[in-house]
Amino acid sequence: MLEFIGPALQQLFNFENFLWMNLGVFIGSVFAAIPGLSVILCIILFLPFTYKMTAIPGMMFLLGIYCAGGYGGSVSAILINTPGTPHAATTMLDGHPLSKKGRTKTALRAALYASTFGGIFSALSLLFLAPQVAKVAAQLGTAEYFLVCLFGLTIIAGISGKSLVKGIISAALGLLVSCVGADPLTGYDRFTFGNVRLYMGLDLAICLIGLFALVEILGKAEGKVGPLKLDTSKIKTEDKITKDEAKRMILPAFVSSIIGVIIGIIPGTGASMASWFSYDRAKAMSKHKEEFGNGSLEGIAAAESANNAVTGATLIPLLTLGIPGDGCVAIMLSALMINGLNPGLSLFTTQGDIMYAIMIGLIFVNLFMFLQGRYLTDLFAKIVSVPQEILTPIIVMFCFAGAYSVNKSYFDVVVILVFAAIAWIMKKLDMPTVPILLGLVLGNMTETNFRRALLLTDGSFSIFVSSWYCIAFLVLIVGAVSMIVINKMKEGKKGEAK
Repeated sequence: MLEFIGPALQQLFNFENFLWMNLGVFIGSVFAAIPGLSVILCIILFLPFTYKMTAIPGMMFLLGIYCAGGYGGSVSAILINTPGTPHAATTMLDGHPLSKKGRTKTALRAALYASTFGGIFSALSLLFLAPQVAKVAAQLGTAEYFLVCLFGLTIIAGISGKSLVKGIISAALGLLVSCVGADPLTGYDRFTFGNVRLYMGLDLAICLIGLFALVEILGKAEGKVGPLKLDTSKIKTEDKITKDEAKRMILPAFVSSIIGVIIGIIPGTGASMASWFSYDRAKAMSKHKEEFGNGSLEGIAAAESANNAVTGATLIPLLTLGIPGDGCVAIMLSALMINGLNPGLSLFTTQGDIMYAIMIGLIFVNLFMFLQGRYLTDLFAKIVSVPQEILTPIIVMFCFAGAYSVNKSYFDVVVILVFAAIAWIMKKLDMPTVPILLGLVLGNMTETNFRRALLLTDGSFSIFVSSWYCIAFLVLIVGAVSMIVINKMKEGKKGEAK
């Protein structure tokens, strides 16, 4: 580790990296502050621009968007009682009531401080835990990697919404799309229908622009959104967090950061789960339970530190095993691989300086998020009330420009329109689109390792129980599936009781 720190700092400390870092933080804060514009949408829109960058500035830009998105959602949650991101709904419980009491600036500052604390805590966890996990990953063979991917696919249950069946169908569609192109072992073309443009498969960024970005625009076009009347003058009123309030925020922020890191490491859980769980724990530990839901700073600290503590933790399984912790980091995987960085121990040995530069850079991302939040809160608040008729055409332009810029091909523009149509139909059928993302990301890796493992044993499945790691992953898979079945059975009984 120590031998990489010096070279990593040399690569990190240049003007280009810090410029893209700050730009990413600003864009992420703006997108997350506007209700309806998610962080994953923002990352998808700007992912094609990173294809022309080297690994470090590209990742700094995307991580800036990702981390700032965790904080930005709290702005609208506090000001207008509408969370900019799903996980900011927890912050809304106490943030808006505190704002109604005339302490808007206090609520925004508390959210910023807690977000920064959780983000830095998570970045340090990534820095010290990821290399250790990578050492374990180096001992895994093709059979173990297949089981890791299979375990990753159990995430479908957590992102399928109310219907597990619809989630499985959605993920299967993603796995099918991942098969388009050349066979990874034989080189024969599959599902190309004679079109040479499909021989190399479909670009992840292109598919996601259609699946998530354009379909958002179609959704907004179907409904009428009234203008938001927001008075930003109340933000300028001087109202400081007292010493006693600051002391009360420390424990829930610390405990919630630990919870956020633990939940973030587990693929498929996400910031929303971390926020709600941490809020519940903070309320249980607090001596002032009556304040929760009525403007508690402890509640804000718990929610915001937890959802930002997830950010660095989700990168641990991504960088070490290639398993994305959530949808946002799944998209970042393509930014790594476009620069020839394949997850695993090799990243920390042959290209350790780049990996450590990215991990240390995450600390600075959170520091710049704090500085921008400290001095640009008024601007973020005003952006909340930007009319949709102005935002919509701008986003559409970014969608088509981003799709064309990846390969400079009009064929890719047609592809995003096709995927937008698919996503729109799925939305009408109440089918989740995030499982498609999971299938697209894990499909090729799952298939390749499964077939390689069987080739090594002439088709014998005994290889999947040939090591303690295999057995451990099988136990995890069985445990995860059992929990899914039990939870679905409980939900079914509750539904019958109602």
